[in-house]
Amino acid sequence: MSQDVAAVIRDYPAVIQKKLLFLRELIYRTASELVEPVELEETLKWGEPSYVTKPKTGSTIRIDWKRKFPAQYAMYFHCKTTLVDTFKEIHGDKFRYEGNRAILFYLDDEIPVAELKDCIALALTYHRRR
Repeated sequence: MSQDVAAVIRDYPAVIQKKLLFLRELIYRTASELVEPVELEETLKWGEPSYVTKPKTGSTIRIDWKRKFPAQYAMYFHCKTTLVDTFKEIHGDKFRYEGNRAILFYLDDEIPVAELKDCIALALTYHRRR
């Protein structure tokens, strides 16, 4: 884990750390399971843990928690893409969405892992498919 990302996650409540680390693991697992696996660079963008494909075959995925909404955390996608609209079309109400930029999770949510991995895969291959 990047030192910068580790420092940000360490600053969150323990329950949020666990949730974000689960999302992080899912992003890496999905990247390695693609038909053409992708390498990820872990960095901070806007102070949030971010995952960028190397080379640029996909769209950046960010994960974060906001103190303003302590019971929720999110996986963010570039708002200028069609990714979240595609997720809505394919997975409908399996997720809660924030406009065209995020999938929202609450602390007590049961995450539909297969469907979330599908969303992650679509993001990680976004430029490859365009």
